[in-house]
Amino acid sequence: MDTASHLGRRIVSMTRYGLRVTVGLVPVLFAILHATGILNLGLAQRLDDMIYDARLRATMPRTLDERIVIVDIDEKSLAEVGRWPWPRDKMAALADEVFDRQRAVLAGFDVVFAEPDESSGLRQLRKMAQDELRSEAGFVEKVRRMDARLDHDDLFARSLQGRPVVLGYYFTSDRDGRNTGVLPEPVIAQGRLPREQTRITVWNGFGSNIPALAKAAPQAGFFNAIAEPDGVVRSTPLIAEYQGRFYESLGLAMFRQLTGFPAVEPGHPPGVPLFGPVPGIESIVLKQDGRSLAIPVDNRVAALVPFRGSGGPKGGSYAYHSASDVLLGRLPPGLLSGKIVLFGTTAPGLLDLRATPINEAYPGVEIHANMISGLLDDKLLVKPDYAEGFELVLLLLAGIALAFGLPALSATRAVALSGVVIGVVLALNFWLYLTYGLVLPMASALMMAVSLFGLNMSYGYFVESRSKRELAHLFGNYVPPELVDEMLKDPDRYTMQAAARELTVMFCDMRGFTRLSEQMDPVHLQRLLNTIFSRLTRIIRAQRGTVDKYMGDCIMAFWGAPVESEQHAAQAVRAALTMSREIIAINREREVEGQPPIAIGIGLHTGLMCVGDMGSDIRRSYTVIGDAVNLGSRLEGLTKTYGVPIIASQATRDQAIGFHWQELDRVRVKGRDQAVTIYRPLSPIALVETDGAIHASPEEAWDGLLRSYRAQDWPACEFALANLLFIEPDNVLYHLYAQRVASRKRLPSDPGWDGTTNVETK
Repeated sequence: MDTASHLGRRIVSMTRYGLRVTVGLVPVLFAILHATGILNLGLAQRLDDMIYDARLRATMPRTLDERIVIVDIDEKSLAEVGRWPWPRDKMAALADEVFDRQRAVLAGFDVVFAEPDESSGLRQLRKMAQDELRSEAGFVEKVRRMDARLDHDDLFARSLQGRPVVLGYYFTSDRDGRNTGVLPEPVIAQGRLPREQTRITVWNGFGSNIPALAKAAPQAGFFNAIAEPDGVVRSTPLIAEYQGRFYESLGLAMFRQLTGFPAVEPGHPPGVPLFGPVPGIESIVLKQDGRSLAIPVDNRVAALVPFRGSGGPKGGSYAYHSASDVLLGRLPPGLLSGKIVLFGTTAPGLLDLRATPINEAYPGVEIHANMISGLLDDKLLVKPDYAEGFELVLLLLAGIALAFGLPALSATRAVALSGVVIGVVLALNFWLYLTYGLVLPMASALMMAVSLFGLNMSYGYFVESRSKRELAHLFGNYVPPELVDEMLKDPDRYTMQAAARELTVMFCDMRGFTRLSEQMDPVHLQRLLNTIFSRLTRIIRAQRGTVDKYMGDCIMAFWGAPVESEQHAAQAVRAALTMSREIIAINREREVEGQPPIAIGIGLHTGLMCVGDMGSDIRRSYTVIGDAVNLGSRLEGLTKTYGVPIIASQATRDQAIGFHWQELDRVRVKGRDQAVTIYRPLSPIALVETDGAIHASPEEAWDGLLRSYRAQDWPACEFALANLLFIEPDNVLYHLYAQRVASRKRLPSDPGWDGTTNVETK
């Protein structure tokens, strides 16, 4: 009975949590697909890179490697010796100084000598001796005697001859496969590294050293740095392929010369078949006199760079000496005795600064120094070939524990379980890194654990509050937060479905924006627009308005939806007046800064509109459309004509109670047959008690002008306008009517004219 009861409880528990377990297994599935390469989660790869970079920076030794020094072709050297490339006689003198006076044990060049040196003029002298001056025996003989002294390439070649030198060169990849110079001998025989089993870097062109130098110093290595997809150099190829042959990097070539030129062979994983295809490689094996050294590599035959420090002359990892100091003999004799010397550059103009996990401008020559140092110490970090299998096992164990454990636990215990799993993943990964130098992925496991915890902890909330969250998501970008809070109290009342409702729409446009944009650079123009839009939008939202969209220099907003309001017209008018005052305040600030003033025009109309979520499958927005919306836009455009900041329709005026108004005109806009009376809101009505009565501020003179204008009483109009212009001589509205009166008084009286102005522009 007890067994049956226990089994029943387990079945009930599984039924109850079955959906949560199923949902929890989704992140596990995605993580496994990423680990197996079926699905590429770019975020996981970026997170792994970030973890690797941070861990690398935290564990760098930051100590000086006294075995390696860098002769730096820096800005000082370029200033003292001249622009690069230097004449080869100076390079010969530099090599002689390094080996004869300084007694270096090995020199490597992170530069290439791809073109003959013609700086001495020997080529021209030889040509003259063979052509126009060949009959001058003395001249010909003198050129012959000078040949050895002026042949700078030969001087440099003789200075390298027989010395422990590794030259540098580079591979290229272009359509033409251009080649210059002479490549060294490949280090691995053709066919020993099948391309199908590796992702080895393959090139189709190269730029190498001229034959004379390549013959004098046959040992050479490529110095290409290959960045990851994010542009950062974390590893460098030790072997690269060109035309089916395999060549070594500069760092590997220098290490091999230091160790007596051991043979290079591919190191395959255990269990290589005697017959059949050769599998990929896990290491580069150096063999000599019965001994072997395996250098771990990834499937690109590349090794992670063991960065020692921050890089550069002040980085503290390697001693830097300016090339001009070495060339001019300023270093004490024997200072570089027994040292490995790398010739390279930190001068920005010579373009050998790389983005690395350490910093964004890391000297390329120091990348090679780090590789040599790591090879000498046998301390190279490695991402082993079993990293994928390790990641899969980790994901399965952690995923099953969390997917089945979290649904049955309380919130506190769920937090504890998630913390333990994440802690174990972190501790195991860091222990393997610090103890064995293994770089193993863990971003997918961390993301999976966090996702599982988040899904399980949020499951109930998501299910129970779905309508509220959807509502907040749909309307949060359009309406003020306080309105969203109101909507969340009764979310079923609100929908994005289109509906016809009476609303008030506003169009607010900046004046002279085109001229202003021509006078300002884009950054300052963007800052100005953002500042103005932010301040005006705050006013709209303070009056419970919904911001529809920003259109260049224009703001479109409306009132009365999604939250209904009987005061939508008054709220819109109040917002317009406040925005007008805000522009005055902004102009005071601009005047202090010596900036020109700005102006806005605002159009308001109240009417029946279609409001809802509209757009395409690609992009949608909560907006209003209809003839009433178009009229609001037309009224905004009329503010320029009438010289006022705000124009509202009769419908808005009728519903916005509590304001002073100035009637402007009756207009018939393009696309509408019915005339519209337009008004300018002046201010909220100030109630003043006088003899117990309440009065509003009158606009008798202007109202009288309009009555006379519509009655075609032109003398009365002229008299009223004279008085008004005496008070406000610069008033655009008064001048507009003065022009109209002057034009119409010349026409015969029209009994059918009602004073309506036809507006043809949009």
